[in-house]
Amino acid sequence: MKFKVKIFADGADIAHVTRLASDPMISGFTTNPTLMRQAGVADYESFAKSMLQVVGDRPVSFEVFSDEFDEMERQAMVIASWGTNVYVKIPITNTKQESAIPLVKRLSENGVKVNVTAIFTKTQIDDATAATIPGPGANISVFAGRIADAGIDPCPYIVHAVSVSDPHKHIDVIWASPREVLNVVQADALGCQIITVTPDILKKVPNLGKDLGTYSLETVQMFYRDATEAGYSL
Repeated sequence: MKFKVKIFADGADIAHVTRLASDPMISGFTTNPTLMRQAGVADYESFAKSMLQVVGDRPVSFEVFSDEFDEMERQAMVIASWGTNVYVKIPITNTKQESAIPLVKRLSENGVKVNVTAIFTKTQIDDATAATIPGPGANISVFAGRIADAGIDPCPYIVHAVSVSDPHKHIDVIWASPREVLNVVQADALGCQIITVTPDILKKVPNLGKDLGTYSLETVQMFYRDATEAGYSL
């Protein structure tokens, strides 16, 4: 199946990133401090520069990790200096729930490409979009999967983000934190420009458009094979 939505690989395993760098399906890359810690990254800048060497000129998002806005700004300028394809992830608030919007606006006005992350509400979508209008490029990362985890349909939030950002062609909406391959189909249908996809979901992408009768047969074959190999008897 062909989609307009771009697939960005989300992760921090440099070996995995290296493999995906040769995959034409992958249009860009994202990571965050949590993924980096899980992958055992010890040196932030060294890892980031290694990743940039691997991915070429495709867009990559790296996140600041301070909780103070002055230090976030300093880190953002350092990260932005690593390449013209680099987007700096700025969380929509700090841990004290103080808005990062003034910082996002300053960075945008200073020519930094930003990825405003951890967005969950329509007000946050509106504020982040307005703050990034002056910039050279921006991503609005709506955490659709986590919204769904709260038992709330994320699609209206994606629709709102796409509608608000549509007049500004340098601003792309990201369907972040997907939970299943269906989210790729949904993001595409709603006009979302980007979806971040984790390794476990990437493995399932080849199933898109698969004949359900064939899929049913393969599932039955799997049950039979596993029972046989386990040597079960009654």
